[in-house]
Amino acid sequence: MKPRVTRLSMVAGLLTGLLTVAVTLVAVTSALAFGAMPAPKHLPAQQTSGGVYIKSHRVTVNIENQVAVTKVEQLFVNESQHVAEGTYLFPLPAGAAVSNLTMYVNGVPIQAQILDAKQAQAIYTETVRRLRDPALLQYVGRSAIQANIFPIPAGDQRKIEITYSQVVTADNGLINYTYPLKTDYASPLPVQQVSVSVSVTSKDPISTVYSPNALVAISRPDDNHFQAGFETTNYRAAEDFAIYYGVASSEINANLLTYRASASEDGYFMFMITPPTKVDANRVIPKDVIIVLDQSGSMQGNKWQQAQAAVSYVLKHLNPQDRFNAIVFSTGYRIFAKTLQPVSEAGKAAQWVNGLEAEGGTNIDVALKTALSMMDKERQTIVLFLTDGLPTEGITNAKDILANVQANAAPNLRIFSFGVGNDVDTYLLDSLSSTYHGVSVYVRPNENIEAKVSSLYNKITSPVLTALKLDFDGVLVEDMYPSDPLPDLFAGSQLVITGRFRDQGTATAKLTGLIDGKTQTYTYSNLNFPDNAGGQPFVPRLWATRKIGALLNQIRLNGEKPELVDAVVRLSVRYGIITPYTSYLIQENDITAQGGGQGGQRDGAPRPIAIQPTAGAMPVGGAAPSSGEKAVDAAQSSNNMAGAVQAQPAPTMMPAMTATAGGAGGPTDKTEPSKGTGRANEPIKQVNDRTFVLRNGTWIDTLYTSDQMKVTPVIFLSDEYFKLLEEHPEIKDYLAIGDHVIVVVGDVAYEVKPH
Repeated sequence: MKPRVTRLSMVAGLLTGLLTVAVTLVAVTSALAFGAMPAPKHLPAQQTSGGVYIKSHRVTVNIENQVAVTKVEQLFVNESQHVAEGTYLFPLPAGAAVSNLTMYVNGVPIQAQILDAKQAQAIYTETVRRLRDPALLQYVGRSAIQANIFPIPAGDQRKIEITYSQVVTADNGLINYTYPLKTDYASPLPVQQVSVSVSVTSKDPISTVYSPNALVAISRPDDNHFQAGFETTNYRAAEDFAIYYGVASSEINANLLTYRASASEDGYFMFMITPPTKVDANRVIPKDVIIVLDQSGSMQGNKWQQAQAAVSYVLKHLNPQDRFNAIVFSTGYRIFAKTLQPVSEAGKAAQWVNGLEAEGGTNIDVALKTALSMMDKERQTIVLFLTDGLPTEGITNAKDILANVQANAAPNLRIFSFGVGNDVDTYLLDSLSSTYHGVSVYVRPNENIEAKVSSLYNKITSPVLTALKLDFDGVLVEDMYPSDPLPDLFAGSQLVITGRFRDQGTATAKLTGLIDGKTQTYTYSNLNFPDNAGGQPFVPRLWATRKIGALLNQIRLNGEKPELVDAVVRLSVRYGIITPYTSYLIQENDITAQGGGQGGQRDGAPRPIAIQPTAGAMPVGGAAPSSGEKAVDAAQSSNNMAGAVQAQPAPTMMPAMTATAGGAGGPTDKTEPSKGTGRANEPIKQVNDRTFVLRNGTWIDTLYTSDQMKVTPVIFLSDEYFKLLEEHPEIKDYLAIGDHVIVVVGDVAYEVKPH
């Protein structure tokens, strides 16, 4: 008796028999209808037990002078009780021009062909029609590799290897390599082992290096090479793997990334400013480093030993032209020397600090005033301020301490604050850092003080441009983060600025700053701000992450105001970013059955998603508490968001929701837990710049927020459905998430229904 062959379909995985469906690069992870995905309606239930899934997925990329060679290894395992066979379809990166294609199955070379975008689209759309599964729509417009695969017997596995080469192109001076890694639409199951490794060699020095994926680590051994990648387990990719890098064309380089959802909407941009990774010692701006160290009794023990080690590290890593001094404070204060000292005295200073014991109270005011009295207005001054407690001696009111700092500060002052433990004044520390061009670092219990201090100091040890100002000419830009004051630029660092732009066209950016007190201007021409839809879809969420962080910091430091809370909530819902105020609320009758079906209100029009602040997220009518564990949590969270380099990952489940019926309320409304009106832990999906909420089987675009918004019904897989896709190709990724979707296009909400 012949073994039974399972005729199953999959998306982003192995395909079966007569049905051709895609296996995404990475894919997914499971993908057979065996149980990883809902079985197509026309297949018997008994054929959907078990499954074919990707056990491991490894990608190795070598890029040399913009020629990328990609090697992919995928291990497919058939856990079903039947033989699985079919066609393997591999969607290629957008714009890839593939050559030198080789493909192996279990070490045996097989014949494969490259389908152009038109051929691949015909397969994608035909499969969508046949399986009534829109997941493949996300690949429309991409070419593909297609090959027949050997059957995988029940309980067996197959290793597939692909090697292809392509030329990676540059846009606005940035070279982009993208690997189609995301599997979010295709399967709920993770890949057991995933690794991506990219090695880049350039004949010209490399400037900017950036990846939007927070898992990616980047190593730069020299100016002409870098490595990037990650390795993880049980990974379900929600985005493609992407790396961007630029070739140095000037002393300080700048590169632009943009995104525009449509020609009728304002765009988003990300501007990266990159100095050299290393500079000659004579090009580094000389600086004065003043260490202000808490010596109070609460620092006794391991904390004091780590703090002493941190001071020793900083003193050991001063630049030859730097000067320094050290101040320790408790009930009073002590100084290493009466004046700023040359680097030759750093060893003696370390010995002096190491010989001290922690004792007494905490007089922050006198320590900071003493430090500022040593400032030389002609040199860059960096104050490293470390404390583990609240002020208990002298002036103890934070606002009075800040006023005294302001009275004694000069424009060249930079303050970097370190809060050790939870009993610190986050209002004081963050106000000092934000006002004086620095950052705040919080060292939580059981974290190492020396590691935190040395990590930050390594980033700021070599300033190359200070007092920065950025202006654009030719395009109107606004809502930039960080806004003035911009942080200083240090060798080996990278300044990332995000914002919005209204116009389109070619623009010029001018960056000005000080080098040894003299103004220096850098000009970057021919920056393209496009008017058409497209670009890098992670840019809007990065901008939103930073704006929310800045708003939360305003609330923490200056008190809660209705307009600030409202802005946080709306940004949170629009971009799928969780905040202390966020409450996703979908009323029980928002998506109600219409004649027994789903997708419409009783009057025939689906309701929008109602949003409302979470009651009690922060104290109403005043600033949040400035000390304690929750205060430090809030400070770390908002500071991390305000300075984020990657967008906050989109949550896969909804936060708990509490609100009264009737839509969005004011930020100070008294809300009670809803009785059956809210849903906790409901799935959401982040798709490019949009957020979709699943309610009663319908994915709802969070842009759909107006009761007056026109709703146009479209039947899934009808001629009108594909016409909509043809007229608005930018929404293909939105439609790919399901067969029942409400998506906003301009001022119109389209409700795609199964029938």
